[in-house]
Amino acid sequence: MKTRTRIQNVFLTLALFAGTCFAPAQTTLGIAPAGQSTVLFWPASATNYVLQSTTNLSSPGWGIVSNGVPMTALSVTNTSPAMFFRLYNTNTPPGMAFIPAGTFTMGDTLDNEADAIPTNIYVSEFFMETNLVSLSQWQSVYNYATNNGYVFDHAGSGKATNQPVQVVDWYDALKWCNARSQQANLTPVYYIDPAMTQVYTNGQVTITNVNWSANGYRLPTEAEWEKAARGGLSGQRFPWGNTISETNANYVGNTGLSYDLGPNGNNAVGVSSGYPYTTPVGYFAPNVYGLYDMAGNVFEWCWDWYGTPYGQPTTMNPTGPASGTLRVVRGGDWDGNANALTCAARSAGGQNGAVNYIGFRCVRGF
Repeated sequence: MKTRTRIQNVFLTLALFAGTCFAPAQTTLGIAPAGQSTVLFWPASATNYVLQSTTNLSSPGWGIVSNGVPMTALSVTNTSPAMFFRLYNTNTPPGMAFIPAGTFTMGDTLDNEADAIPTNIYVSEFFMETNLVSLSQWQSVYNYATNNGYVFDHAGSGKATNQPVQVVDWYDALKWCNARSQQANLTPVYYIDPAMTQVYTNGQVTITNVNWSANGYRLPTEAEWEKAARGGLSGQRFPWGNTISETNANYVGNTGLSYDLGPNGNNAVGVSSGYPYTTPVGYFAPNVYGLYDMAGNVFEWCWDWYGTPYGQPTTMNPTGPASGTLRVVRGGDWDGNANALTCAARSAGGQNGAVNYIGFRCVRGF
């Protein structure tokens, strides 16, 4: 829940947002004029909060306040005709990583990707699951869901409980996200009616009614996925740098690629535990954001229809084309070469495509 207050004086106009999705009680952001400055204050007991500001609510581009003077409260100067503030709780849910807001370059020219022309994209902050959804995690929510009116197209499979779930289609992933939200007493994201009163629970429905402001689980947009995969790095081919070897990810080595250090063939770790050659979630080192398997193991379903160019319908939190025939999958898999594992590489699959090389992970908004 967020509250909003507006106060006006001769110096500036302020709109204040306060609250959190994770604390049980409202945290109030207060305001008081102080000459040419403005004092913002909140309870000393409120921890893990950041103060952010913007000059435009239509295209916010929220940023952390850097011109404040720490006191028992925070004194903020302002040179704009209007300034908006919000107080965000950065307590990260268990098993997730905080992905900060900001502009990043989506796509690159490192490997002549014709459908990944570099574009500046703004993505608001969000939380992303550090690991792919494992088989045990899938089964826990699946059992709850099927006992509460959900019907899936596929039961899902995996080589072991700590390996990624696969053989689930895009529809299954959306329904599972909704069920997980309800199980955790969060607001579901996907609905079958414009009023968003009928939660998506069964059937192969091409969902168009999405509550993007809900605090429940959902698939990442393609832009969110790539921002998270890059881990704050710029101009790098992979989440960790420009070269790859089987110590970095689960994929099929091909030293014919100049940036692949090999060895050639399927990753030995995956082969040793049998077909399909997936590996345990979290087996390889994470990127800077603490995210595992952002390259290799299994492709990951994203929300977007596949299309070009990027930044549809806007370069501010784009959600992809309004329609299409295939959905975006990202990250590469255990059965593909390194050129499919780069941060810019784009792939796609049919919404009802349930195969042993596609899985998913969840994100949550604030």
